[in-house]
Parts: sequence; C-alpha cells; structure tokens
Amino acid sequence: MSAPRLDIDATREKLLALGCSHAAEKFGRLLSDAVARDIPSHAFVDLLLESEISGRETRRIAATLKMSGLPTGQTLENFDFAFQPAIERSRIDTLATGAWIRNAETVLMQGPPGVGKTHLSIALGTRAVELGFSVLYYRFNELMVALKADAALPPSRLRRRRYMNMALLIIDELGFEPMDREEASLFFRLVTYRYGRGAIIITTNKSIRDWTELLAGDEVLATAILDRLLHRSNVLNIKGRSYRLRDLEAALKRVDA
Repeated sequence: MSAPRLDIDATREKLLALGCSHAAEKFGRLLSDAVARDIPSHAFVDLLLESEISGRETRRIAATLKMSGLPTGQTLENFDFAFQPAIERSRIDTLATGAWIRNAETVLMQGPPGVGKTHLSIALGTRAVELGFSVLYYRFNELMVALKADAALPPSRLRRRRYMNMALLIIDELGFEPMDREEASLFFRLVTYRYGRGAIIITTNKSIRDWTELLAGDEVLATAILDRLLHRSNVLNIKGRSYRLRDLEAALKRVDA
C-alpha cells in the first residue's frame, strides 16, 4: 500500500469527533506501520477498528471494576491452587465461564479463615466484569450498614439499589458475628428479592448446620434463606492450611536464617 496523501491531524480530529479516541491516538502509528509493511487498505481499516474496540473494552473493564468495589490484585491466574488441593480447579474453571451468573445461581464458599475464599470470590468477580456482567462487592458488615440505612425504603425504591440489581453480588466474610433479628430479617429480604433475579457469591466460615445460630437463632428464617440460596447453588467446602499462616511461617524462616 503506497503512502496516502492526507492530513493525519484532520483525520485524527474526525475520529475524535466520532468518539473514537483510541483509534485517534493510534492512527499515526498504525498508518506508518501499514505503509512500511504494505498492508492493504481494508486490512488497515480493520486494524484501526480493532484498536478502538480493544481500547473501549479496556476502559469499560477499568470503570466497571472501580464501581464494583472489588479489591485489586487477586485473580484466578495468581491463585495458588497447588497449595490448596481441596479446591477442584475444574469447578473453578467452570464458574469462570459465567454461565451460573446468567442463571442467577449462588456460589457458597465455606471454610476456615485464610484458605482462599476471599481471593476466589474477588477473582470470580473480576472475571465476571471481564465477561460483561455488573458486579458489586461488599464485606458483610458493610453490606449490613447499607441494608439498615435502606430499611424503611418502599419496594419501588429499594429495587433500584445497586445491591439489588447488579448481575452479581459478592458478600464476603459472613458469619464472624451472629445477626440480631433485624439484621436477619434484612438479609432475608435481600436474598428473597435476588432469588431468581441475580447471582450471589457468599464466603463464610460457618457450615450450613450453623446458620440457625448465625441468623438470630431463628430456625424458620434460616430454613427459608437456605432454601433460596441452595436451590440453584454451587457449594465449595474449602479445607486446608491458611495462606496467611504459610506466609508468616516463611517470613519467620527468613528472619531465623
């Protein structure tokens, strides 16, 4: 392809006017490369469009991750599956496809502190954002603050709250403190509304048999909540050593050395 006679700045301005900021930024470099490699015109246009699509997707992911409240740095790629053999990698890979989110299912991760529940929940939330889903992350105590603040809202306003309408709601660290009756009722309202409408990830140090005690000792309420959560669920029982203790042991060995 011979070098075109055109005003690069004028073309860049037209791309910007069309909202193609990423293509505008890379236009000059892509054009020079196309001329040097004698790339056909249609292939050059395709490369330009790909750069815009890629840039928009990167921007979308960054913005959605920021709005989600997800902590950064914990991904499926840097999770140490070898250290935690109790976790079936194939099950996590299946969850990473996002099909369960489309089906408004629940992922319940049970296990003692430090075994990787939070890391996996954040990693699956991050993957969900990459797949195009809306995600919201809360530690349970932070979620309860929001639920109490909205306790008096009528249903028409309540359903517009982000924790109600996100495709995936992640509730981390449930179970460290038992709920009182008000908190248990608010949690029931949340689970009931999202049932069949939106997916949930819950990480907890409590086994299912302990949920009655967790929910203000109300067996009827616990049964109603678990009935909804477990109807279409993926339960992961994670047992193993604590990553934090492993890192502490390694640090102590370095000090002793």
